Amino acid sequence: MLVNVYTPEFTRSFEASAVFLPGSSAPFEVLPGHAPIISTLEAGELRWRGAEGEESLAIKSGAVRVSNDTVEICAEV
Repeated sequence: MLVNVYTPEFTRSFEASAVFLPGSSAPFEVLPGHAPIISTLEAGELRWRGAEGEESLAIKSGAVRVSNDTVEICAEV
């Protein structure tokens, strides 16, 4: 699935087979075919599994939108 990460410092797009998010209510995982969702994010680690293995990014807060195998994340890092 396509993942777009937007921060004040940079924008990054990549393909991932799984994304792990620090949701405000609870951490959650997004896999291909995930139902549409919009959620807020709290401070924690954004992790994903891509072509280069597992990678991560520490975030302070943010929001995520999942729709049609696209994950869009706006975050403060």
